[in-house]
Amino acid sequence: MNTEFINLTAENLPDEHLCCIIRSKKLHPGVEAKRQWLADRLGEGHVFRKLNVKGTVFIEYAPLETAWVPIIGDNYYYLYCLWILGSHKGKGYGKALMEYCIADAKAKGKSGICMLGAQKQKSWLSDQSFAKRVGFEVVDTTDNGYELLALSFDGTTPKFAQNAKREEIESKELTIYYDMQCPFIYQNMEMIKQHCETNDIPVSLIQVDTLQKAKELPCVFNNWGVFYKGKFVTVNLLDAAYLKRILDK
Repeated sequence: MNTEFINLTAENLPDEHLCCIIRSKKLHPGVEAKRQWLADRLGEGHVFRKLNVKGTVFIEYAPLETAWVPIIGDNYYYLYCLWILGSHKGKGYGKALMEYCIADAKAKGKSGICMLGAQKQKSWLSDQSFAKRVGFEVVDTTDNGYELLALSFDGTTPKFAQNAKREEIESKELTIYYDMQCPFIYQNMEMIKQHCETNDIPVSLIQVDTLQKAKELPCVFNNWGVFYKGKFVTVNLLDAAYLKRILDK
């Protein structure tokens, strides 16, 4: 097991591989947008820790107070993403990264760690069954099946902001809230724009570009939230088939 892990810093961020499965010899706009988003977050205590390989082995978390999610609580970390992929799976890297996060939280006197989950595992959320095995428990829920999981060290728990449980907007057209925290968002938006333009489908793409906007969102959010006909649909990024299923409803 390779145990050479790296934490991204302002100094090494420009040159480090960002671990997702986008592969390009040229600068990829989604990866570079992610790099800039991270550059703006590292000074807020945001942590991106990765295995020193050109692969997908990383954890990403931040103080809940500055995490771009509509979740409220005191003195918690918010875990955005824990992702192990391909040949690196099954080698203990997930356990090692989670243990690092837990140790870091305790060393900094945090009350615990929380993350977004769902009654049914979502493709673009971290593995909640793994999180539950290390002690995370469901501490809040929404009407459409999303869950807030927390590992509490002192008995306190965070919760979804009340606005996150609204799950409705006035607009009936396809509406997507997004930030640039995930490298895949850029290319996903390009696909959606093209599909909607080709098929004459009205669409609103709303960038969440401040912490305040993120905290006030009308749905749960990790970096993406989809509405259609005024109702919240999913936090999953969309492929063409999924987009078509939503629009056909």
